Amino acid sequence: MRRKIPSTAALVAFEAAARHQSFTRAAEELALTQSAICRQIGGLEEFLGLELFRRSRRGVKLTEAGQSYARRVATQLDAVERDTLSVMGQQGAMTIELALVPTFGTQWLLPRLRQFQALHPEITVNLTNRTRPFLFADTDFDAAIYFGDGDWSGTVAHSLMPEQSAPVCSPALLSGAAALAPYAIAEMPLLQQTTRPYAWRQWFDSLGMKVARDMTGPRLELFSMLAQAAEHQMGVALIPPFLIQRELAEGRLIIAHPHAYRREGQAYHLIIPERRVESAAMNAFRDWLLDEARAWMAQQDPVAPQ
Repeated sequence: MRRKIPSTAALVAFEAAARHQSFTRAAEELALTQSAICRQIGGLEEFLGLELFRRSRRGVKLTEAGQSYARRVATQLDAVERDTLSVMGQQGAMTIELALVPTFGTQWLLPRLRQFQALHPEITVNLTNRTRPFLFADTDFDAAIYFGDGDWSGTVAHSLMPEQSAPVCSPALLSGAAALAPYAIAEMPLLQQTTRPYAWRQWFDSLGMKVARDMTGPRLELFSMLAQAAEHQMGVALIPPFLIQRELAEGRLIIAHPHAYRREGQAYHLIIPERRVESAAMNAFRDWLLDEARAWMAQQDPVAPQ
């Protein structure tokens, strides 16, 4: 038995009264009498053993404890409302809460997700951006797609595809040339990615070059940000070409040098916590995603990564 939880009616009455700073307006909102609101809040104060409002002839005002409790109650009631609407909207359907790195999600996964919906209309996939690993136990996520080595405690990892990054920039920076030599790139502003801080050093190293300023330059968190910065002639960025296909096709970005670098042991992975590996919905999504990744890999032009 939950002995330390007040009645929902009392919490709803308190949240409305705290928001309006008025018992009368709370009663109007909830279609109750003012005396009913007073009884609910009085009972809540008795339950808590503290005063939530100061009463006077001019009305009511939250105490310091009341202000703190009101913020917490409002947050929890909002969460209950969202969960209730979610359950009502599902109507028995299955849902997958998927965390993923954003540019991969928008540029590769989303254009294909309609196919999964057509195959499994009973499964809804919700997407949330997460750029770094997290603890599944602290979230409601059923799985994640991220880039790394796949070593994530308490999970099962499925490799999807490697990442081969090539230098890209605005055509304006090439001044009519077809490409830039690596030493010329080393002299240009280098756009850095926060989650891959050694990317340029590794690219130059793979060419046998040592560049003193390989970690200098503006730092941006997402590939989409790097692409925008490069497009606006802020410098050269290292980006996997498959994430900027539209920009390349439209000529807004161009590959500055054909050499692509692949970090060994690093790839995009589907990460499933052990508690979800037996989920029918999760297994259906996993199988579809792995098939899509294999098909995509088979279509790629061979590149000689270093």
